[in-house]
Amino acid sequence: MIFLNPIWFFALAAISIPVAIHLWNIRKGKTLKVGSIALITAASQKKTVSRRLSDILLLLLRCLLLILIAFILAIPLWNRSNYSSKTKRWVLIPKESVKEAYQKFKPKIDSFNKAGFEFHYFDKGFAKGDFNKALADTAHYSNSDASYWTLIQQLSGQIPSSLPVYVFTSNNTTHFTGEKPQVSLNLHWQTYTPSDSISRWIQKAWLTNNGDIEVMQGNSNPTGTSYKNYSLRSGDQSTKFSVHSDNGKLSVGLKNSNQQIPVDTSTWRFSIYADKNSPDAGYLKAALQSIIQFTKHKAVVKQYTDESQIPSQQSWLFWLSLKPINKQVQSDNLFVYESGKVGHTNSWVEAEVPDKKIELYKSIATKDKSFPIWKDGFGNPVLSFENQSGKNLYHFYSRFDPSWSDLVWSDEFPKMILELIVGPATEPDFKHDKRILSDQQIMPVITNEPRASVEKVRDRIDLSRYIWLLLALTFFAERWLAHRNSSNTILNNG
Repeated sequence: MIFLNPIWFFALAAISIPVAIHLWNIRKGKTLKVGSIALITAASQKKTVSRRLSDILLLLLRCLLLILIAFILAIPLWNRSNYSSKTKRWVLIPKESVKEAYQKFKPKIDSFNKAGFEFHYFDKGFAKGDFNKALADTAHYSNSDASYWTLIQQLSGQIPSSLPVYVFTSNNTTHFTGEKPQVSLNLHWQTYTPSDSISRWIQKAWLTNNGDIEVMQGNSNPTGTSYKNYSLRSGDQSTKFSVHSDNGKLSVGLKNSNQQIPVDTSTWRFSIYADKNSPDAGYLKAALQSIIQFTKHKAVVKQYTDESQIPSQQSWLFWLSLKPINKQVQSDNLFVYESGKVGHTNSWVEAEVPDKKIELYKSIATKDKSFPIWKDGFGNPVLSFENQSGKNLYHFYSRFDPSWSDLVWSDEFPKMILELIVGPATEPDFKHDKRILSDQQIMPVITNEPRASVEKVRDRIDLSRYIWLLLALTFFAERWLAHRNSSNTILNNG
């Protein structure tokens, strides 16, 4: 037997409470009737306190109640061994893909069934099942969230390394997350490419300055995932997309598909306040203009020389000045030049491409603990992020100035600003990602090291339900006995 929360056994100290109550039992004296008390001399009054345990059975029941409560809180589990030398080899298939795996490996799985191999679901717990019933099951099961590598690692800790196991799964990348495990298993893992190995979907859509709709379509297949943009002109019905309008709200979808996503009709509003750093603003404006030209998103870029003229409700405000920010200006995203001690350095700014280094010559010393987005070669933040009252605040510890870094000369500069605006590079959704891994990439590292754990297959049984039943019976017994003792005391005292 094992306990998941053994710390609750400290609660057993509560047993001292009913014991103390029973020890501190003050018995009432008996009344003795006499004819006259004239000849009885006065004596000081004394009280007798009994330190002996009384009602021992009732005491034991109350102590048992506390013990059972502690056991329930500790969550007891019973490890039942079901392994013997006659245990058959295992066949494991995910519950959601039993039929497809059978179609792909029918001859082999049929031969395993005839040989009497045990069928188990390749899922948490590895429950034993009836393969014929699983094959006839018409219910639809969604894909498990558990990584197949995680399941294999769990399996390695539950069965003997000598027991042959045959696993049949798809090779889709979405099922393999984390690090490839090292296991001690007699593992035979065979994979297949799912039938629906091609996916097309609309990732997002937005309105352009000239009123067209720009659509990003995702395409995924076993070799990879790619994205392509399409421009839909107003009134154009010859494309493979369908556009709908409902009370002025636009949505777009693929023809012959029920999927519809809303069109982003918002306008990016970029405001720049540079004060004495006008050259810096010029580099930033050039990067923003290239982003607008690339994305074709509705956008307005404007530089202000008077901070009081900056309108409210801006998408982005780039404060390229060391003056305090005008708190009257409202912006969803605020990019701020930070002040402080300027230090010379021989480092670089990490770019999106790891092998490409952007030289960094000067930076502001900081002990910023917020989330770093851009870092230098020493791991210090160059740009950090924090959320303040629902607004995104970006702290920049350098300058858009060639004397500070080569950032504004780098091809990565517009890409890095674009990632701030729209987020990191798009990854396909779980249901759309059709990329696959090779068998060599999937197969975990097999080790021959003997495991310290006992070579037995174990089923864990939760004993809580049985203890709850025993707790209820003990409670009713305690109440009945306490009531009976109370009734007897009343009768004895007249």
